[in-house]
Amino acid sequence: MGSVFSVSVSSSFDPVLSRFLDCTIRRAKHVRELKDNLKALETELQQLIQTKNDVTRRVRVDEQNQMKRMDRVQGWLQEVQDAEAEVDELLQLKSQQTDKLCLGGYCSKNCKSSYEYGKQVAEKLKDVADLRREGAAFQQVAERVPDDVADEIPLESTILGLESTFDKVWKCLVGEEVGIIGIYGTGGIGKTTLLKQINNKFCNELQSFDVVIWVVVSRVPDFEKIQEDIGEKIGLKGESWKTRSLQKKAGDIFKILSSKKFVLFLDDIWSRINLTDVGVPIPNSKSVSKVVFTTRSFEVCGSMKADKHFKVEYLRDEEAWKLFEENLQSEVLDHPDIPQLAKVVAKECGGLPLALLTVSRAMSCKNTPQEWRHAANLLRNSASQFAEDFPISKQQLIDCWIGEGFLDDSNRSEVYDEGYYNIGILVHACLLEEEKDKEDDKGDYFVKLHDVIRDMLLWIANDIEKEKENYLVEAATGLTQAPVIGKWVGVR
Repeated sequence: MGSVFSVSVSSSFDPVLSRFLDCTIRRAKHVRELKDNLKALETELQQLIQTKNDVTRRVRVDEQNQMKRMDRVQGWLQEVQDAEAEVDELLQLKSQQTDKLCLGGYCSKNCKSSYEYGKQVAEKLKDVADLRREGAAFQQVAERVPDDVADEIPLESTILGLESTFDKVWKCLVGEEVGIIGIYGTGGIGKTTLLKQINNKFCNELQSFDVVIWVVVSRVPDFEKIQEDIGEKIGLKGESWKTRSLQKKAGDIFKILSSKKFVLFLDDIWSRINLTDVGVPIPNSKSVSKVVFTTRSFEVCGSMKADKHFKVEYLRDEEAWKLFEENLQSEVLDHPDIPQLAKVVAKECGGLPLALLTVSRAMSCKNTPQEWRHAANLLRNSASQFAEDFPISKQQLIDCWIGEGFLDDSNRSEVYDEGYYNIGILVHACLLEEEKDKEDDKGDYFVKLHDVIRDMLLWIANDIEKEKENYLVEAATGLTQAPVIGKWVGVR
């Protein structure tokens, strides 16, 4: 009877006893291993700090190159900072807690206190070790901040009359299989304004291009600056990159742009730009990337091997007047006599946007008819009372050049070839205009000077060159004999 009862009691309490023993052993383990864990925690913390310093140095280098630290790296650094503070708190209790140990560290004078401290030390040791391994495994600590596809360029005013050319260029950019696009026209005609408008449209519409790059070239190209402008947009920044050779920077640019669908705007180029030397992959009719440039010379379109080229034309009278009018203060045109005078002044600008903007801003506050009549007279008389819009046949122009000694007529056939070649250069540079609706008896187009260009040339001849060459200019007067002798003094 008693035997059966004894077995029954023993069977009921075995699980409880087992759990008690396990708990006691685990608690004793935290006490027994306390000294070793404290030493390991100090060592692990030093290694974690070293890893943190390495990661921080890498982050600083990347941030100097305009990169942004990754969120998980920032989070890890914060966790390390918190862990350092927590370990420091535990180590401040080290002496106090180890003094409680007895029997060679296997027991404690305050088992509960030693157990709780030992448990905290063991857990923190594991946390610190895990943090160290996580930091050591970082392959990348920062990433490039994605830029906007295009940077909006400030545009003081739009120019009416460019819409047609805008639409043609935009169609080539987003639709047609065209790699290189040239936009040409005389200075001040609105080429840069047009290009800015196209660039800014990329800021407002979703497109499939990865990056849109704007570079100003000018008459003497600075290839180092061109590369830096491109590099700035595609993430190649910092002094370490800027000090690399042009060839190595070209390789860096080429490597990045080859993997992107890009648009490169080159504003105001005067001669051929070797895209390969810069590092730009050369687009073709089958490529997805585009290069668009502006130039004053049609010949540059040829040397750049443009797949399409578009000429920016002078503004028509109604477009010119709208551009002129919008830059005047409204009260100026309230005077009944001024609007008609203002239209005369606007017409004298010959449809050239730069001239229209310059003159209209100069006259924006002139609110008396006398001032406007004076301005109109100045513009009309600025070119020495000459007849405008006078076409001349190409052969007649060459004859004049021969007569002036500009061309050597020792070889009669070759001199005309040279003359036609020079006319072609002037036409392509937009300094002469071909009259497409007027031909001479040989089927050749007539040419003429645009009003503003003609005014400028006569002003140069009459004023700027006065003290150098001392030319006497009498335009469209039909002279059959030399002017009065007084005018010839000191001139040729």
